[in-house]
Amino acid sequence: MQPFEKLCGLVLPIDRANVDTDAIIPKQYLKSIYRSGFGANLFDDWRYLDPGEPYMDHSQRRINPDFLLHDARYRNAEILLTRENYGCGSSREHAVWAMVDFGIRVVIAPSFADIFFNNSLNNGLLAITLPLPMVDQLFEEVNNKLGYRLTVDLEAKTIATPGGEIISFEIEEFRRHRLLTGLDEIGLTLLHAEAILAYEQNHKQSAPWLF
Repeated sequence: MQPFEKLCGLVLPIDRANVDTDAIIPKQYLKSIYRSGFGANLFDDWRYLDPGEPYMDHSQRRINPDFLLHDARYRNAEILLTRENYGCGSSREHAVWAMVDFGIRVVIAPSFADIFFNNSLNNGLLAITLPLPMVDQLFEEVNNKLGYRLTVDLEAKTIATPGGEIISFEIEEFRRHRLLTGLDEIGLTLLHAEAILAYEQNHKQSAPWLF
């Protein structure tokens, strides 16, 4: 996965609590085990006024003009600001795939569903938990400033606002290391490739009847 170090990104504010994974990527699009191609259907039911299906021409669908992804102010957003319990519902990893494929690298919320939080780690999405009053403040600022950007520094564990305020956030050290180095679970395993190969070779000699 792509390492995460520092990002100065445009903020997309979705002021909703309990956003579930079916809202992030509807079930009809879960047709692939590859991580790419899901960004076009991120928040699909909110982006369009008529239902969508895989492989259809989405340019022919009726857009929902009230949804922020159609607002030019939030085009190319890389940071999602949202409310508590983000990513609840089913455990589909496709929800994180859709966000990353769309271009979202950071999501900030007061709390996350556990499975979504862990899936984000395995796909290079930095999920930051902040206290509710701080999230309220960020919503107020982003709604009052055109082109609102935050600078997220994972090495320093800080968020810098356009006004110069520095917000510290907590992240478990092992999670931080994995995101900084871009190591998913497969990558972590491959760090021990020589030891694994040596074990397999020794095991073949000690128990040849198993092979």
